[in-house]
Amino acid sequence: MNLDDISGRLMAGEQILWSGRPQQGLFFTPRDALLIPFSIFWGGFAIFWEYSVLSIGARSSHARPPLFFALWGVPFILIGLFLIFGRFLLDAYLRSRITYALTNRRVLIARAGPFQKFYALNLDRLPGLALSGSGTIIFGGADPFVTRRGFSGWIPSLSPIPQFLAIENAGGVFNQIQQLIQTKA
Repeated sequence: MNLDDISGRLMAGEQILWSGRPQQGLFFTPRDALLIPFSIFWGGFAIFWEYSVLSIGARSSHARPPLFFALWGVPFILIGLFLIFGRFLLDAYLRSRITYALTNRRVLIARAGPFQKFYALNLDRLPGLALSGSGTIIFGGADPFVTRRGFSGWIPSLSPIPQFLAIENAGGVFNQIQQLIQTKA
């Protein structure tokens, strides 16, 4: 989605004051300090399991292990590879399809692609506003570390909490939003 797609969703008299996109490419969050070691442990154990099962069968003079045991570790290896590498690639892909806009009335967030979503938050009804050290502006409650979010805990761009994720000049945009809210009050 690009700025033209957002422009088509503007209400009468609404003007875009700022627009931007999230940081592109590889992006780490503070959560990754725990998620990366867990991912490596998971993937490493799954590979160790599969190697052990296959190598025992190859070294043994007895019958090879049942096919079920030989295949049991494959899904765990695939999950491990996704957790170690794939989630970063998916997140980068999703962030490349996100566009943000701040208007004189609303905050607009548009994500195109397979996980398409559009947020429109009225400035006079924002549930809360927080600025994170990673250059992220969170609209609503703080994003707790442990919740039932599915993949959004692993993939920042899938968070159900509306946010301007890793934007340039986040402090300036945050101040601009606060000023707009103050003029609306």
